[in-house]
Amino acid sequence: MEQIKILVVDDEPTLCEALKFNLELEGYEVDVANSAEEALGLNLSEYSLILLDVMMGDISGFSMARILKKSPELSKIPIIFCTAKDDEDDMIKGLDIGADDYIVKPYSIRNVLARVKTVLRRVDYGKQPLVPDNGIISYGGLSVNPELKQCEVDGKIVKLPRKEFEILYLFLSNPGRIFSRESIIKKVWPEEIVVLERVVDVNITRLRSKIGEYGKNIVTRSGYGYGFEG
Repeated sequence: MEQIKILVVDDEPTLCEALKFNLELEGYEVDVANSAEEALGLNLSEYSLILLDVMMGDISGFSMARILKKSPELSKIPIIFCTAKDDEDDMIKGLDIGADDYIVKPYSIRNVLARVKTVLRRVDYGKQPLVPDNGIISYGGLSVNPELKQCEVDGKIVKLPRKEFEILYLFLSNPGRIFSRESIIKKVWPEEIVVLERVVDVNITRLRSKIGEYGKNIVTRSGYGYGFEG
């Protein structure tokens, strides 16, 4: 089995070495970069996960994450922010950029190792939703066809209202990513002037009940939002 390769990006060398040492004890292959500039000079497509500090030099962790998410080749690499920025708005900002998790310093190495395992399990490459050339996204027996606006569960067509379909398509298109209610509203209700966050909750509750056993894959991350996990 190919060894999982992780990149640690942080401007604190001592912290980087501690993370590298402990991650390697867990069996991962680990590289270290002490700035976003240094990290962006590497062949990032080699990495299965990036642990990324936020407050660094000229290019912040948020800026680096945006660069990665704009790249078709690199956009699916999971990112975990590890930062001293503990404001809730910063956490939401990080998750909205596309991060898979957000860990606040000071943290225990044990906590980081647990989060790493969780994110890697979530993006298990053998269970990732597949997007073939026809645009249909599938996960096990669940599939959505954006052309026909059609959802199937184990070969049976399930009728979904427009907003429920769009939420499901959003989640399946971004496996493992947690969306805040605010970001879901912006993506699914862009034409509406005022949409209460409670409306998101109601639509997701209904969606879960309609897609059978796959309803459990739509997860709630308390304080952050919703997403689809394999």
